[in-house]
Amino acid sequence: MSLDSAFSDSVRQLLDQGTIVHAPSTVHLAGSVDVRRISPKAEIFPGCRLMGALTSIGPGCRLGEEGPLTLDDCQLECNVALKGGYFAGSVFLDGSNVGSAAHVRPGTILEEEASCAHAVGLKQTLLMPFVVTGSLVNFCDCLMAGGTDRRHHSEVGSSYVHFNYTSHNDKATASLLGDVPRGVMLDQLPIFLGGQGGLAGPVRIEFGTTIAAGVICRRDVERQGQLVFGDNLSTNRCEDYDSHCYGKVGRKIANNFVYLGNVHALREWYRGVRARFLKREAFGAACYEGVLRNLDLIIEERRRRLTELSHNLRRSVELGAGTAVGSYAAEPWRTQARFIESWPALSDALKTGINGAGDGEARDRFISAMNATSMDHGYIETIRQLTPEVKTAGTVWLESVVRAVTDLWPAE
Repeated sequence: MSLDSAFSDSVRQLLDQGTIVHAPSTVHLAGSVDVRRISPKAEIFPGCRLMGALTSIGPGCRLGEEGPLTLDDCQLECNVALKGGYFAGSVFLDGSNVGSAAHVRPGTILEEEASCAHAVGLKQTLLMPFVVTGSLVNFCDCLMAGGTDRRHHSEVGSSYVHFNYTSHNDKATASLLGDVPRGVMLDQLPIFLGGQGGLAGPVRIEFGTTIAAGVICRRDVERQGQLVFGDNLSTNRCEDYDSHCYGKVGRKIANNFVYLGNVHALREWYRGVRARFLKREAFGAACYEGVLRNLDLIIEERRRRLTELSHNLRRSVELGAGTAVGSYAAEPWRTQARFIESWPALSDALKTGINGAGDGEARDRFISAMNATSMDHGYIETIRQLTPEVKTAGTVWLESVVRAVTDLWPAE
């Protein structure tokens, strides 16, 4: 076999346009891939497989540097390093990176300089700028913010798990670490999750929280500057338990609505603010469209999981009708029945009634201030240079978007 026939026509196109392809005979491009969406300044290492018509790879990106890599319908902005593993339906903004043996599934967004070490599993997860995860982390169905730069960043320790599946067979368990309205301003205290620990979702963790290594956190931490430590299961006991029977669900449902509110707020942030930065060039525009797709995917996933919860609660209410099971009081059944009755209308509101919601005056004030700034320094530096008054207006706007969702199911 001659050297000229050792690799496909699509790989040859990459080479002809100047893309660096190491050992091109080991690189596979599916027919669906548009070579024009791969930058001449990207670098592809041996053993890479690229698939999907939506795949877009910007300048300075490096694929497969540590091991074989599969990339399917992902969008990479600039200077992204995906070092090995499987990546599908995800978006990676400028300077983000993931180590080898990764398993990253649809609905995932890594914003600027977010990074993961090796053997990390992500799905339906948003890591905002500078967030870092260690190795051997399973962090699905989470949104994490916090920190100001690469030195002062939120961190997930190695061997950390977000537990997102319950014995009731539901996944209405997305967890919010920090939030969007304050997190996007890049001026909040970092969150630290110690290694060999976990979160039992859905939980809400405030900026500035430290959870000690080895701790499984099962509760919300809603005050800044808290240290969570100690033995979570200091005593062991057994009691009758029926996995079809739910207890108090008010907090669980409310946390889902807070999470959804933050995702809606992030979508409004991308539409109103991020668009002017990302849409300046083709690779950023592809990432912008990818982010919007993934945010819609996350919203739809949360709606689907809450629909499953409402179906499961029907069985729970039947079991609890006219009685109390175990230590459960009568009140849980009332809350469960109220959610079952309310969910169809709530679901429709989440699907059609939130777009553009929020404090229009605060939004216009913030957007006007943004439009008056230069884009020469890029997104991160532009946000850092905003005055406290402008940031406050932006946070007020985004918090009002969150409230438009949370008010649908007020916390009890």
